[in-house]
Amino acid sequence: MKYGLFLSAFTSEPRKPLAVAGRAAAAGYDAVFVYDHLFPPGGPDRPSVEPYTLLAAAAAQNPGLGVGVLVSRAGYRPLGILTKETSSLAHLSGGDAVLGLGLGDRFGRAEHDVAGLPFPPIEERTVLLEETARATRALLAGEPWPGGRMTAAVRGPLLPAAPAAVWIGGTSERVARVAATAADAWNGWGMPTDAFLQRAGQLGEWAREAGRDPADVPPTWAGIVLVGRDAAELASLEQQRADAGGSLDIWRGTVDDLRRLRDRVTAAGATWMVPLAAGPPDRLDLILETLCS
Repeated sequence: MKYGLFLSAFTSEPRKPLAVAGRAAAAGYDAVFVYDHLFPPGGPDRPSVEPYTLLAAAAAQNPGLGVGVLVSRAGYRPLGILTKETSSLAHLSGGDAVLGLGLGDRFGRAEHDVAGLPFPPIEERTVLLEETARATRALLAGEPWPGGRMTAAVRGPLLPAAPAAVWIGGTSERVARVAATAADAWNGWGMPTDAFLQRAGQLGEWAREAGRDPADVPPTWAGIVLVGRDAAELASLEQQRADAGGSLDIWRGTVDDLRRLRDRVTAAGATWMVPLAAGPPDRLDLILETLCS
């Protein structure tokens, strides 16, 4: 199992998430991840740091720390540029590099509208997602992309080739089926544990139907984590979050609960856990200490 940490890019001060990336590297996390949003979902008047730029800075400051984006919507960035950005991040980091791709939802539509980009119907976006995954995997391997129904050919190779993994993230059956056929891994963000485990089992079945070894497209877990050392501390943290207007529709539990979560997703074949640490700053260290114990 590898462990990543989500950075919050919803800020006008890039040094803040960069400082968290430095703490993650010092603590021993394998990688840091950032979501790819033009602005916070539902908040077009709020700031957001550009993720690829942020991760490039984090990689330069912390050699060997992996970096990843979860997720870039298919069609949001031109295919060739998306691949070159990912390749550059992989070479800058010297560690694990992940390009996460997604289908897009109502928040994505709002961002596309602001950016002047098309947002096709979901059936077309599904085709675009699969083709983008196949294309970026080919281009990252130094091969050309012959083109598809929704994507133009890219002659390539877009050198230098890079050892970056392409994940597809999303909770729906539609997205997980695409991951099973076209990606290096599937990511289930914020899913209830039982739902994640069920989807992970289905992922293996769909991979076999596509003629792939399920081990070649493992599940990965991610979500907001609020953890307490015991039930009393957890209750206090939950109250503080509620008082501040934060949602409690997140994973919440004690350190023992977090270990049980780790064991359950590991048994389901998950190869990564990527928490976004909620609560006070020391939760970053507590989460990794708990997961590694």
